[in-house]
Amino acid sequence: MSESLKIARSCRHYAMCKIDFLGSGVCTSGLDKHYVSFYPQGRMILYEGLAENKIPVTEKSIEIAASCNLCGKCDFQCYFITELRPTKVMKSLKEFISLHLQSGSEVVHSKEDPILNEIRSIVGEEWASNDASILYSYSHDLSPISSPKMPDYVVLPNSREEISELVKLFNRHNIRYTVRGNGSNLLGFAINNGVILDLNRMKTIEFDEKRWFVKTGPGVTAFELQKEAQKRGFRINAGEPAAMICSNIMGSGVMSSFSTTYGINADNYVDAEFVSDDGSIFNINDIDSPNLYAYKNLNHSKSPGICTSANIRLHPVTKDESGILIPFSSLEKAVNFVSDCSLRHIGIAISILGTEYISNFLAPTKKSAEEIKMIFKEKLKIPFLVHLIGDSYALTAIKHMGVTFIDQKLLTALYLGSPSLNSASWLNLVSELSEDEPYAYLRLKHIAELVETALEPSPELLATTVDPDLRPFYEKLYSRAEMTDMVWLTEFRILSTRIGRRKGFLPILIYLPVDYALIKEITDQYISIAKELQIEHEFGFITPIDHGKRCIYEFDYFFDHTDLSEIERIRTAAAKANHLIDEYSVKNGTVRGHPYVLYQGFSRKENLLYS
Repeated sequence: MSESLKIARSCRHYAMCKIDFLGSGVCTSGLDKHYVSFYPQGRMILYEGLAENKIPVTEKSIEIAASCNLCGKCDFQCYFITELRPTKVMKSLKEFISLHLQSGSEVVHSKEDPILNEIRSIVGEEWASNDASILYSYSHDLSPISSPKMPDYVVLPNSREEISELVKLFNRHNIRYTVRGNGSNLLGFAINNGVILDLNRMKTIEFDEKRWFVKTGPGVTAFELQKEAQKRGFRINAGEPAAMICSNIMGSGVMSSFSTTYGINADNYVDAEFVSDDGSIFNINDIDSPNLYAYKNLNHSKSPGICTSANIRLHPVTKDESGILIPFSSLEKAVNFVSDCSLRHIGIAISILGTEYISNFLAPTKKSAEEIKMIFKEKLKIPFLVHLIGDSYALTAIKHMGVTFIDQKLLTALYLGSPSLNSASWLNLVSELSEDEPYAYLRLKHIAELVETALEPSPELLATTVDPDLRPFYEKLYSRAEMTDMVWLTEFRILSTRIGRRKGFLPILIYLPVDYALIKEITDQYISIAKELQIEHEFGFITPIDHGKRCIYEFDYFFDHTDLSEIERIRTAAAKANHLIDEYSVKNGTVRGHPYVLYQGFSRKENLLYS
């Protein structure tokens, strides 16, 4: 297998190449054409399909290959997340098409048909396609549960009126359709044999600061909306950066470490607009609208329609917010601490992180992540960190609680000095300094300055860990303060997608009481399932919600999405994990699994947590 094909097959389908999360710009052809195939992700999928003879060379294949100017932006973005170099695939795609044309081989012309013509009469000639090179990029995702499905058409509407007319057309012709955000659904619900409605063009953003909400269209991503909110002194409770806000809420309700304060599900919005299954338009707050605030217990709910806009809550931001990391030697101690903070309303965002998250957040590469993971576990004896964002009053309260912590200045030194950590002789003295009290060295008055002296942190040092040709970009990137700022990184979440850098992952998400005994019991069974099936696994995170009474808990299973045997095992693991959640839901009464929130993200969290 060629290097280009290996890279193409390794795409994680995170759609991060569709947002400007590094300030390096976005692929111009993608911004112009909007179809996935014109973004780096889509070109990688297209090249894999052509190279493996899964689809023929079409008219659009030629256009898509030609639209890439080999600017290299995708290398900056994809390397930052997955350490992949897509530009090699872009070059191979161009070469493949060039050789195909030079050989005089056939170029397939997509055939028009009555259905396509009807669709185009609604959205316009350019915004509906049945060309195989367009369709193939929508045919599969990273989900280990789903199987590839080639759609018949891909359509990009631009208004609720167009969506309404399309739904009526599909009903008349009995055509199945699936609504797509950015296609990163890990349960495989973004693919379908019929029509894919890609809402990427619907990027309207209208702020109403007086009433503290922003009305957003379904094509707006979390990163884009957070960026606009920040300009106005607000933030939103946002999911993954490339996730489209409307689909993220609708699918399972937005969850983040800010959910400790801002909540989940219906807490995130004040109203939303839908196109129903019959093509009619309704708002959730209409007195005669369907009741989406309710929750259907332990049941995969049917989609209530297509969300065409949502009024998202805005949260004011104070100027004295900062982040800290509090080390703990055990999960039990960390759980008790976050429960105490949440009950006392201390902190805006709180989460417990394991070493998998910690190391991937700090490390630019997989190799350096493994080194940092070892250092935290074996040398620093920190298997768990509580990540907390708070204002000056919250941080003062934390100090009075008597815990030691890593502040922003120290974190920046550790972050930019991480390449020197493994060879830092002073780490061997840490255990001696902490004989009487764990992590007592963090109480040293000038610990940040001492670490700076020992590690000599700098953007240039951090850049030594990446490919030589990318070092100038990384030096410039990490010269920007926000790239090490805990508040900014927590708001925009650009580091969390690194969790799938080494392998694809399937997060097992549950809501349960903040009860360590119960958490340990369920964790042990997750681990037992993973060991039985020989699946790599790690603790993910815990975020307290509902004033410390409940929490969101993620446990992660990792798998190679190009290995059929691993896919089969991860499917079995997912089934066993869901069965386990079912048992606890019935037995315990206060445990709910993430799969059962599907299409119920607009519901009130009380229905989910207390039913």
